Amino acid sequence: MSPNRRAAESGIPLRTLGVIVAVCAVIATVLIVTRGGDDDASAASSPAGVAAPGGYGQNAGAGYGHSSGVGHATGAEDDGTTDDGAADDGAADDGAADDAGSAQAGPQPVTEVDKTFLVRVRQAGLWEIPAGRLAQTNAASEAVKRAGLHLLDGHSKLDQLVREDARILGVPLPEEATAEQQDWVKQLENARGAEFDRLFANVLRSSHGKIFATIAEVRAATQNDLIRRHARQANQTVLDHMEVLEDTGLVDNDTLAEVEKSVAPRQ
Repeated sequence: MSPNRRAAESGIPLRTLGVIVAVCAVIATVLIVTRGGDDDASAASSPAGVAAPGGYGQNAGAGYGHSSGVGHATGAEDDGTTDDGAADDGAADDGAADDAGSAQAGPQPVTEVDKTFLVRVRQAGLWEIPAGRLAQTNAASEAVKRAGLHLLDGHSKLDQLVREDARILGVPLPEEATAEQQDWVKQLENARGAEFDRLFANVLRSSHGKIFATIAEVRAATQNDLIRRHARQANQTVLDHMEVLEDTGLVDNDTLAEVEKSVAPRQ
């Protein structure tokens, strides 16, 4: 056999091998492209918000809405509705929830005792605020002046609160103190020095002691949240005033005995 024939025979397998390799490469490329297209199509057909196995999608917390444990209506996000829109779509449900809450709370009663309490707090401020001012000019004792400042501050705040609560509850309030309270102011206006100090300490301690007992009764029995809050604030204020009045050292035992007699339970 000639050298050319042997070369030709040995070259055929090489060409064949090259063709086989080329064909395999083409087939592999087609398979890769086809596989990638299938994956994209599968991902496109998956529902929005569905997570991969073991992961968390956008709707992973779909069971929890703005209220604890309460979700929005199903499909609110599928049609592109925003949170505000979802709230609009569920307006009937939201309204029903609000109505249910209102029905549960219900209108709170305002009794005659509640109304009288607001009136008395208002009247207390109408004469004790002027009394506190007089203490700054007519008193001789620094302790009495200090007590007067406490009256000014405490009753100014209570007076604002009582006017707000009375407006909400529809309770009319007086614009003047009682005749007796106005008389006390006149007595204080005409007193000076030690006489003023003793009169101030005893008249105001007596007044605060009597209303302190009333506040406790109102707080214990009222069914109205506003009155309950108001009684708590009034209780703290009146307690503070009794203490600073007692700190003057001028409160007589007769004054305390009068208060005791006034607030003692009726037989």
